[in-house]
Amino acid sequence: MNNFFKSLTGLSSVSLIIVFIACNNSGEAAATDNKETKDSTTTSDGFVQMFDGKTLNGWKGDTAYWRVENGEIVGEVTPAKPLKNNTFLIWTGGEPADFEFKAEFKINPEGNSGVQYRSEELKDIPLALKGYQADIDGANTYTGQNYEERGRGFLAMRGQIVELKAGEKPIVTGSLGSSDSLKALIKPNDWNTIVIIAKGNHMKHYINGVLMSEATDNDSTASKAKGVIGLQVHVMPAMKVEYKNLMIKMD
Repeated sequence: MNNFFKSLTGLSSVSLIIVFIACNNSGEAAATDNKETKDSTTTSDGFVQMFDGKTLNGWKGDTAYWRVENGEIVGEVTPAKPLKNNTFLIWTGGEPADFEFKAEFKINPEGNSGVQYRSEELKDIPLALKGYQADIDGANTYTGQNYEERGRGFLAMRGQIVELKAGEKPIVTGSLGSSDSLKALIKPNDWNTIVIIAKGNHMKHYINGVLMSEATDNDSTASKAKGVIGLQVHVMPAMKVEYKNLMIKMD
């Protein structure tokens, strides 16, 4: 007989019942704690889950164009619901400054989308954003480039390393390969991974693990140090884009 059961000898039946109830409750509490740990939205490497796979909780957007389907965020424009302005599904989890973002996307051949970051909402157009965009399009003409929505336009084309200065066109300082060779690494109408790394004024866009564009923004009049993240559906006769496994790690 171990010491625990020796200690129970001589206790009344009422006392024994109390002891066993306490032990049972302690086990239930431990099980609950373990469940909470298991269900945590933060991974071991510090990434936070941005999408629960079931709802648009934590996001705001026009549900005429955005929905959840099969565990994915779907943005779709149809002839029955034409779009007058580019519209965005905006993450409400903060305005990240330095961060690493990763997700998977699939876009139809006619589609045009992108991931906005360090962006600001426009006051005069609902659910419209201004700021940096990791561009995505179904024809893969622009996928991977850095584009500033409602701002300076093309900042770093696919394959370019650039420096941005006030009042000047982007200065190409290096090459990551030809646009066509990088395009060959992007799967049309299939799932691809996108990673955005923003540190200070330095931004990198990766598709399927390959660096597609890199920009250093030294334009003090136009650069943005922080802002919201959003997903875009572009004005098109019809288009569809899907996103899943959206994660972010903020410094």
